[in-house]
Amino acid sequence: MTTLSRPERVAVSRLQALLELLPSALDRRLTTAGLTAFEYTLLEALAESESRRMRLSALAARTNATLPRLSRVVSSLERKGYVQRMPCPADSRATNAVLTSAGEQAYELSRGLHADAVRRLILDALDEDDLDDLSRITLAVLTKLDPEGRLTVTADGTCPADPAG
Repeated sequence: MTTLSRPERVAVSRLQALLELLPSALDRRLTTAGLTAFEYTLLEALAESESRRMRLSALAARTNATLPRLSRVVSSLERKGYVQRMPCPADSRATNAVLTSAGEQAYELSRGLHADAVRRLILDALDEDDLDDLSRITLAVLTKLDPEGRLTVTADGTCPADPAG
């Protein structure tokens, strides 16, 4: 039976703790904007997309969400007036999520809160070399999780989950 060394166990335990704690910590920082961190991620993806719209399947891939989770969150954003579902003109079987003007405004208003939260919770603890290491390490793990490159984050040898500009 294979076992993990103590340094391996420590590294994996710390990663698991980070993955558990970070989303709710970001959520708490975004409460004044009325958004969760995942809702912010969806608004960001739509704001950065061409014509502020994406197929739901592409949005799920871009945000690493399952279609059922994405659908629930898009429904929440629809109730807030930030997103609309519209038929995809290129494929009648597909549905697009479209960022509304209210959604654009919510995204713009929450960008500073999100940036401040990320800076305080993550980036302030890192120097430039650490940041490069974090980026390299996370891409290596993502690539290992998706060796066939089926997910958007690992397709084509780049990481399309990276934000634009």
